[in-house]
Amino acid sequence: MGKELRIVHYVNQFFGGIGGEEKAGVRPRIIDGASGPGKAIQNALGDRGKVVATVICGDNYIGEKTEQASAEIVELIRPYKPDIVIAGPALNAGRYGIGCGAVCKAVHDKLNIPAVTGMYEENPGVELYHKEVWIVPTGDSAKTIGEAITRMVKLAMKLATEQQIGNPAEEGYFPHGNPKNEETGRSAAQRAVEMLLKKLRGEPFETEAEQPKHFTVTPANPIKNLRSARIALVTDGGVVPLGNPDRLEASNATRFGTYSLEGINILNSDKYDVNHGGFDTALVKEDPHRMVPLDTMRQLEKEGLIGKLHEKFYTTAGVGTRVEMSRKMGRAIAEELKRDGVDGVILTSA
Repeated sequence: MGKELRIVHYVNQFFGGIGGEEKAGVRPRIIDGASGPGKAIQNALGDRGKVVATVICGDNYIGEKTEQASAEIVELIRPYKPDIVIAGPALNAGRYGIGCGAVCKAVHDKLNIPAVTGMYEENPGVELYHKEVWIVPTGDSAKTIGEAITRMVKLAMKLATEQQIGNPAEEGYFPHGNPKNEETGRSAAQRAVEMLLKKLRGEPFETEAEQPKHFTVTPANPIKNLRSARIALVTDGGVVPLGNPDRLEASNATRFGTYSLEGINILNSDKYDVNHGGFDTALVKEDPHRMVPLDTMRQLEKEGLIGKLHEKFYTTAGVGTRVEMSRKMGRAIAEELKRDGVDGVILTSA
């Protein structure tokens, strides 16, 4: 049996047991041993390795001070002399994913040791770091953590013991964008024709070079005359009437709310709330105009700088929402706005 590998695990403030959004600004700290999901990592490792320490950092801190926080975390990790670092899994939590990616990259660059994390395919951390970091695909909810950790540990062990890593489909990681040549015994022309025939027959086939998915958005024509235009307010910041009457989700949203502004000039804090799981909502709860600027729009309307403010606003929570669902809600909101004769939108985001 080889030596027992040393693993350091990175988690955010929530999985580190410090707290929720109110602790998202905490600086990096390190504790001995496994904590939170690290205990599942230890179980998956068995006697092959040991989680010697857990690094905990607030999502906001590393998100706002990425370079500084990453450097601090590297220095916390250094004395433990790990063979590998495992981060997360972050699942579909965007800020957490960005933090995990940043830590893994910093560990690789500055300590020259491998690092592995796990994220859902739509986590922004995948797009930012997949070319430089080993990222294992995961589900989008905490229900999938166990399966994700098993796959993460499997890849981590191969990296730590310097085994040959196969292609993404075999090993289960997001492609780095650096294709490697392989001998297949068939020419490129033969393989291309085979794929084409399968496609024409409606049979499953696998491309050798996955194409990036880009959404093209055609910009709208500029408003010719603001003084006669109807302007609407839309937000993904989760501002809702007190009590959240439509039970809109705080994350991974599947619907939006529409609320009347008719006869309303001020959004009183005792009548509105914020239902959003992706940022510290205290300041917006204190003054909802920070996300839905009704007071300013009424003033512009009064001064004649815009023709009219649309008498309802649209709201949802933009954290963790799938791209396809975002497009679906966006199309639905746009159709309503066009039907109501709206000329332009001010979209605010958390």
